[in-house]
Amino acid sequence: MISTNTRELLDTPISDFIISSEKVAHVQIGNSAEHALLVLTKTGYSSVPVLDIKYRLQGLLSMKMITESILGLERIEYEKLTNIKVDDVMDNNVTFLKITDTFQKALDLVINHAFLCVVDEEGTFAGILTRRVILKQLKKYIYQVD
Repeated sequence: MISTNTRELLDTPISDFIISSEKVAHVQIGNSAEHALLVLTKTGYSSVPVLDIKYRLQGLLSMKMITESILGLERIEYEKLTNIKVDDVMDNNVTFLKITDTFQKALDLVINHAFLCVVDEEGTFAGILTRRVILKQLKKYIYQVD
């Protein structure tokens, strides 16, 4: 049985916990793989959201996706980086949250993802919710209950 306090946490809107889009590194449709590789390398992130010109979420792009696209049979073909576009190699099958979703839904989804993209009602990228933030909230809740 779930206690009242637990239900309150699980029903909390995720909008309280997201990292806003202004603080999140991203790339855009049409950017070159070279640009995306620079963004990933400079930020140290394993993957970043891909947005269109209206800042709607289109997919995710990782370092692995880029490197796989330039692997030749006998060498890494770096010269391909400028000709490959982000949209050629990104994953457009992305698990995401809506800004109105609850902590419970985020908790269910974040098990398999280091972060989840969050979109507003129009599909505009609002930010991300990280596994770290979810775990910090759970830790805070557990210590408050004790």
